[in-house]
Amino acid sequence: MKKTQNTNEKAGLHPRNPHRFNYNFEALSMACPDLENFIFTNDHQIVTIDFSIPEAVKALNHALLIAEYDIKNWDIPISYLCPPIPGRADYIHHLADLLASTNNGIIPEGENIVGLDIGIGANCIYPIIGNVTYGWSFVGSDIDEKALQNCKKIIAENPKLIDAISLQLQIESRFIFKNIILPEDKFTFTICNPPFHASAEEASKSALRKVNTLETTKSDKPNLNFGGQNAELWCKGGELGFLTQMIYESVKYPMQCLWFTSLVSKKENLKNLYKLLNKVGAADIKTIDMAQGQKISRIVAWTFLSETQQKNWKF
Repeated sequence: MKKTQNTNEKAGLHPRNPHRFNYNFEALSMACPDLENFIFTNDHQIVTIDFSIPEAVKALNHALLIAEYDIKNWDIPISYLCPPIPGRADYIHHLADLLASTNNGIIPEGENIVGLDIGIGANCIYPIIGNVTYGWSFVGSDIDEKALQNCKKIIAENPKLIDAISLQLQIESRFIFKNIILPEDKFTFTICNPPFHASAEEASKSALRKVNTLETTKSDKPNLNFGGQNAELWCKGGELGFLTQMIYESVKYPMQCLWFTSLVSKKENLKNLYKLLNKVGAADIKTIDMAQGQKISRIVAWTFLSETQQKNWKF
């Protein structure tokens, strides 16, 4: 039987997402030869990789960054979060549409569009995609100095990123915007992939379920296919606790950001988040649904600017 490259279009991805078609592993392995070590043909004669192997996922990410974004030098330390690039790209493209909604339907591009990536991690993925695709500038913050040092290395080894991405260490882990948004700052948007879980144990159990879904043989040991340090995976109060803190802090910077946004993984958190956003006086709240295969997620965006103020925002 002939081996088949799985090139069907993926359901749910944004129409501008270059990853909406299944991976062409032959082309990707030419871009990044390391990927070839992980490519195999499954029982359905489909060319693929084992997504339960962290090294395979990292090699795929590296290949995608080379092929689609011309990022030649990219790596992350062992055990750090290695996010699936198609989903991260979707967030960026939906953000672009959100900004266009108050700019006469035109996506604003260029360095004057400044995003704040809360929890940039060691991978620098959101700023890379946003800068290469739309020319946006970014500030990336994190509580993990080692993660920021790795981002610094990625930026230094890809010169076109040097003037586009700056980094800030959050010195007080209980805060999100405090210490990061300074009085003179203005951000077009904030972006965030918050910790999902409320404890290390919960994160470990979730990872085990994910791996057992991906693997053909069941395991009793969590193997984080996308990796992740504690701060990337869990925090006290979980996703709802983190976003509650984010919303309360955003009130202090109402005129310094056009759109505050975050991924919300758990649908059951939406009711409480909407209630809180109305309580603190958000002028506009939007929910943008996203899907990648069977995984359903959404972006929640809010602003304290009136409709007139939104339209008068200088891009």
